[in-house]
Amino acid sequence: MASAQPGVHALKLQPPSVSHTLRNGSNFLKWDEDLSTVSPVTLYVDPHGFYLHWTEQNKDTELLDLTLVKDVRTGRSTKTPKEAKLRELLDVGNLVGRLENRMVTVVTASDLVNVNQLIFIASQEDEAKIWCEELFSLSSNLLSHNLNRDQSLLKAIVRLFSSDRKRVENALESCKLPYGRVNTSNKLLWIPSAASNLPLVLFFRGANGGTMSVDQMTEFINNKQRDPRLNEILYPPLRPAQTHSLMERYQHDQAQLKQGSISLQAFSSYLSSDENGVIPPEKLDQSEDMSFPLSHYFIKSSHNTYLTAGQLAGSSSVEMYRQVLLAGCRCVELDVWKGRTAEEEPVITHGFTMTSEISFKEVIEAIAECAFKTSPFPVILSFENHVDSLKQQAKMAEYCRSIFGDALLIDPLDKYPLESGIPLPSPQELMGKILIKNKKSHKPANNTDSKRLTDQPANQSQEPLSPSNNTGETLKVCLILTEMEAESEEDDDDEDDDGKKGSAEREAVATEEMSTLVNYVQPTKFNSFEASKKAARCYHMSSFVETKALEHLTKSPVEFVEYNKSQLSRIYPKGTRVDSSNFMPQLFWNAGCQLVALNYQTIDLSMQLNLFMFEYNGRSGYRLKPEFMRRPDKHFDPFTENTVDGIVANTLSVKVISGQFVTERRVGVYVEVEMFGLPADTRRKALKTKTSQNNNAINPVWDEEPIVFKKVILPTLASLRIAAFEESGKFIGHRIIPVSAIRPGYRYIGLRNEKNQSLILPAVFVYIEVKDYVPDTFADVIEALSNPIRYVNLLEQRSKQLAALTLEDGEEDTQTEVSFCFIQTLSSHFTSVVRALTENKQEAAGALPALQQTKVYQKEQRRQFKELKELVRRHQKKTSELLREFNNKYKKTARQCSKSRYTNKQTNKQTHCDERLQQLRDQQQQQLLALRQEQYYSQKYLQREHIKTVKAKQTTNFTLFISFKVQILLHEKKELKRQMDRRRTEKINQAKTKEKHLAEEEKIEINKSYVNEVVQNIKRLEETQTKRHEQLVEQHNELLQEIQDQKPKVKPKLMLKPN
Repeated sequence: MASAQPGVHALKLQPPSVSHTLRNGSNFLKWDEDLSTVSPVTLYVDPHGFYLHWTEQNKDTELLDLTLVKDVRTGRSTKTPKEAKLRELLDVGNLVGRLENRMVTVVTASDLVNVNQLIFIASQEDEAKIWCEELFSLSSNLLSHNLNRDQSLLKAIVRLFSSDRKRVENALESCKLPYGRVNTSNKLLWIPSAASNLPLVLFFRGANGGTMSVDQMTEFINNKQRDPRLNEILYPPLRPAQTHSLMERYQHDQAQLKQGSISLQAFSSYLSSDENGVIPPEKLDQSEDMSFPLSHYFIKSSHNTYLTAGQLAGSSSVEMYRQVLLAGCRCVELDVWKGRTAEEEPVITHGFTMTSEISFKEVIEAIAECAFKTSPFPVILSFENHVDSLKQQAKMAEYCRSIFGDALLIDPLDKYPLESGIPLPSPQELMGKILIKNKKSHKPANNTDSKRLTDQPANQSQEPLSPSNNTGETLKVCLILTEMEAESEEDDDDEDDDGKKGSAEREAVATEEMSTLVNYVQPTKFNSFEASKKAARCYHMSSFVETKALEHLTKSPVEFVEYNKSQLSRIYPKGTRVDSSNFMPQLFWNAGCQLVALNYQTIDLSMQLNLFMFEYNGRSGYRLKPEFMRRPDKHFDPFTENTVDGIVANTLSVKVISGQFVTERRVGVYVEVEMFGLPADTRRKALKTKTSQNNNAINPVWDEEPIVFKKVILPTLASLRIAAFEESGKFIGHRIIPVSAIRPGYRYIGLRNEKNQSLILPAVFVYIEVKDYVPDTFADVIEALSNPIRYVNLLEQRSKQLAALTLEDGEEDTQTEVSFCFIQTLSSHFTSVVRALTENKQEAAGALPALQQTKVYQKEQRRQFKELKELVRRHQKKTSELLREFNNKYKKTARQCSKSRYTNKQTNKQTHCDERLQQLRDQQQQQLLALRQEQYYSQKYLQREHIKTVKAKQTTNFTLFISFKVQILLHEKKELKRQMDRRRTEKINQAKTKEKHLAEEEKIEINKSYVNEVVQNIKRLEETQTKRHEQLVEQHNELLQEIQDQKPKVKPKLMLKPN
């Protein structure tokens, strides 16, 4: 996989191609390990590469979804029968080659823990090798794991006709329908009701005869399906001719297409095709630039890789290393302890717990087998070395050297020495290499070290906790030790610090053999961000327990991001997560942390987010961080709520329309939409649709209002999650999609289970809109820029409507173009200012009164007076209406009370009436008081705005005057030069009438005189102009100060007392 360069990415992914050997099939022996039996089978793969089929004699065909195949092995890594008789039986006959080299082990797994193996035995080694290589190629094909809607339906049909063919044929025969071979090109005809979608019908409602034209289709693709964020030069909109060529693939009736018509079926096929995947295929490919330093990437990382369950009593497994590496993980953890057997072989286990032990050597062999099968980029082995034995540490180093061979990076690259200020090498330069992260000893062994590293017999080492101990005490001790271990990775190899710690939490001192294997990933104790920046040792890295990392992220978010630009940081779960649960990795991706290590045995939401994050860039295990998280001149706060400099925020809208085959159960279903990203971008359960009616889970329709994520600050780190649930809350499936890669428009979104495996048929049909975020304050501006003609017409229409309301008696109803009005007003404004000021001889003293006498200023004052008067009038009207209303209420209440007294003559009635009248009076006073306060503050606000306007106009007027004066100064210099040129020309013309020799002498004298005169005049003019310019500047400043001083005086003039 070559590194992709920036720009338009050329897709390198190819759809699965099944060779004739696999398509035609081969004869194998199938070994059942549990029953210890062997049976002959025929093995083959369907032409689409969906399933592996095998048929035994007199039995139905069985099949296996190839996307569930994690590995295909042959040779030493395969299991072989242990029974001698069975081995002899398999070695006789015309079989060629060693038994293990003829075995094909197909490893399947529903998750990383529950692994199954299907073992087939070929007759020849070459045949086994071909099947092994091609099956693995088909199972790891990225396009096979991301089928479009059409292919998903085809895959379901292939499975149906393989497993239930006889039952389906019998049902078709009983219904007197045709059966046998089926043309899969008409596969949609099998499920017409379920495949139909409401929006397609609605879109075609206005079409002629259920068809649409090529121009309509072009408009639909460009306006609805095209991503507006794309560059129009690199990704130009489609033209009708291109649309016609595109639809030839989906329109079966070519004659109809030649007439420019597209059918509903062709339109539906287009929406189900690769052209309409919610994620563009190039995002699945390895498309990111891999030439940046290692610290510029998020790296898929595992914590306590060997465990298959909990942290206290779970089993350890060598297979976990294979599965994690095959899943694209590029950093695995090895907790190494001193072996207690006579062979003194180091082991891997979770120390001081009841977890089982596995061989260190077997783990290294498993890593060597699978390190680069799915990704060629470097693997980091994170050692937590508790081996306090010189001999066993030497074994560890020897195993690494001998088993990894040239893949183990021992010496630093010449281009990247281990020096301060030198960045880390890139994944591209470290392809195929294994890096060791282990404590590095920087000094020779001494007496202190010899006390820590001994060659005592293994049976004298500390025993782990026994399961026979009291359970409560055991769990208590395990919990304490696990918490202690959670802090161990933060310690360095400092003697004093280590001497203060207990042996349970302290890592062993690295021997020289192990230290020589460590280069670019040297763990050191973290002191501070300032110290790390000052040291500038990019090859130093620190590990943080999640709680400590959260503390740094909360207190120093910007510094944490800066640290991660040059150095690696590893985040791991806290020790109290004994159930192997995970923290949310998004928290630390936001800070640029590279090695966010999770418990891969637990598929919770955190792990699901991690799986989807690293599904892209070719499942290489590396994702390039956003540019501002890499550039040293950029600073980023993960808690920002504002847009980031250089990053265009997005606005995302999602409308959930319908579903297809959501679940086989007859239940109601609903959909949830949520977003993960920066704290400001994250919205959990932002949308929850209503439950589908009539327990319809086959083709439910919601078609509800869309959920709008108004401002997604950082689209490159934001993910959209769409999940389907049964009405009881039971999870059905989901899909997590990066916002930066999502395609807008009408899209099918195929659902996946919690293990990120495709559910084939279940899908959700949505309409997505993505565009650049525009703040509300600039919405009108963007609208005007995008459609200026419409905007100008709208302004003219509004002007006419306002004119009809604002014209007073005697004014003419005339409309002028906006641009002409503006120029005319500016011209008269400028002229009046200049005239008023230039005619005044005492400019400094009379500038402000002159400004106040201009027509523009007087007109503004009249306008403000009119506004204030109108405000007071409206307030008076409100007051009168309020008084009238209460007067009527008071009279009405008084009449009712009078009538009541006349009829009943009861004292308590009289008292009640008096209370009601008093309440009315109190209520009236309160409302009048509130109205008065409203009047006061409204008038005060308007007066303040008037003062600001007056001050601004005065300042603008005088600024125009100063500019005019400066232009006069420039004009004077040009005019002086013009006049002197004219005088020189006249003298030269007069000299020409004289004799020739006299004329030449006089001409020379004239030029000399002219030069001297020009120099003197310009010098005098410049001196005069300098003084005048200084006076203008001083006058300008004085006037501005005078305007500022006039502010308290202007206010009383604008005050208007209400009646």
